[in-house]
Amino acid sequence: MSDLHTLSLSEASTLIRDRKLSPVEYTRALVEHTERHDGKLNAFLRFTPEIALADAQRAETEIMAGGWRGPLHGVPYGLKDIVDYAGLPTTGHSAILKDSTAATDAFVTRKLRAAGGVFMGKLSTHEFAIGGPCFDLPWPPARNPWNRDHFCGGSSSGSGSATAAGFVPVAIGTDTGGSIRNPASMCGVTGMKPTYGYVSRRGVFPLAYSLDHVGPLTRTVRDNAIVLDLIAGHDPHDPGSVPRTGGGCASLLDRGVEGLRIGVVRHFYTRDLVADAEMSASIEQALAQLESLGAVVREVETLPLQQFAACNRTLLVSEAYAVHERWLRERPQDYGDLTRERLFPGAFVSAAEYVNAARMRLKMAAAFNSLFDDVDVVVTASAHDPACRIDDPKQVEYTYARQARAPFNLTGNPALALPTGFSAGGLPLGMQIVGRPFGEATIYRVAQAYEAATGWTKRQPVLQA
Repeated sequence: MSDLHTLSLSEASTLIRDRKLSPVEYTRALVEHTERHDGKLNAFLRFTPEIALADAQRAETEIMAGGWRGPLHGVPYGLKDIVDYAGLPTTGHSAILKDSTAATDAFVTRKLRAAGGVFMGKLSTHEFAIGGPCFDLPWPPARNPWNRDHFCGGSSSGSGSATAAGFVPVAIGTDTGGSIRNPASMCGVTGMKPTYGYVSRRGVFPLAYSLDHVGPLTRTVRDNAIVLDLIAGHDPHDPGSVPRTGGGCASLLDRGVEGLRIGVVRHFYTRDLVADAEMSASIEQALAQLESLGAVVREVETLPLQQFAACNRTLLVSEAYAVHERWLRERPQDYGDLTRERLFPGAFVSAAEYVNAARMRLKMAAAFNSLFDDVDVVVTASAHDPACRIDDPKQVEYTYARQARAPFNLTGNPALALPTGFSAGGLPLGMQIVGRPFGEATIYRVAQAYEAATGWTKRQPVLQA
């Protein structure tokens, strides 16, 4: 089969379970597809076909012996290169760590390996998950499969690009101010930032301890729920991990939205920051679609987007500077220019400013969560614009800040980005669905109903060899 790279995780898993598809055949097809096309996309920072084929052979032997482990068994995945895989470097896409080697697996890596996943390699990121698409680093930035001249989002840039391009059906990313949902929006895939503490961050290089989340990017909603069920769970070695078992995210997928109450935070994209007209229109069309499926849609309001952004920025730059302070003092020249530019402001945030931001964060979270007294989920924008050109740094910086993702790193609520169509230029458009803490199953329920009614995820980019 020449189109195995188009299979969703669920489709591939069913074929593998029923012994209609060999994990080795499937993996070899994805390896060949990646080798043919990634030279123009740079999604992988470290491609590991030899590990992948060994994992696939092991999975095939186990499955043929009747030892199917579950939906990821024999299915390829990739890791953002701030996530540890034992024996391989975790570079953070930076010269500073280019010679590092992880001694142990990250918690999430261990979960994926235990599920029988096939490891395809480490994926590009923005430097230490805070830089941008820089051209002064040891490796080039990832590009958008829909148009390689355009930005693929970040900081989980390779994760979004690889998933959209069909190199892997699932990739792991991280999200501190929107870094899973941004590439999901730019690349037309589905990306979940789960509830804070629902997925362990042990073995993941930190950006900002109180804001960091780990989550999956996939092409479909169903795949995303399946993977989150696999990687979630309490980890006593992560201080931020909640004492709660994983599972149940996929439990409501096929129940539809009849009677569900959807609140729209429209002011985030029509008043606080006015979104691109095509992006706004796609969100409104999505809301109309959900209403036609039986949901009750009404507008709700919370604090202005700019207040959330300012609070997030204060906490993020302070905590990021704390992580990098020694290297910034001893070897600042080894950072990319943009990364230094984004890290140094943290040196000038006072203790009082940080404490006041932390106090304000609690008030913001309480105000936002009060919305769930009257609605089941909230819908708003993710990105305010389609992807811009990757070689226009001013436009990249401008559009990067135009987003409504950072509020939910502050509040810790689960938030999912998913596609809502395409611009006139053929670039993905998207929206964001947000739930109450640990309300991932309801978010997936709404997203699945919308995806099934529209079929946007069936459209995939045509890659030029």
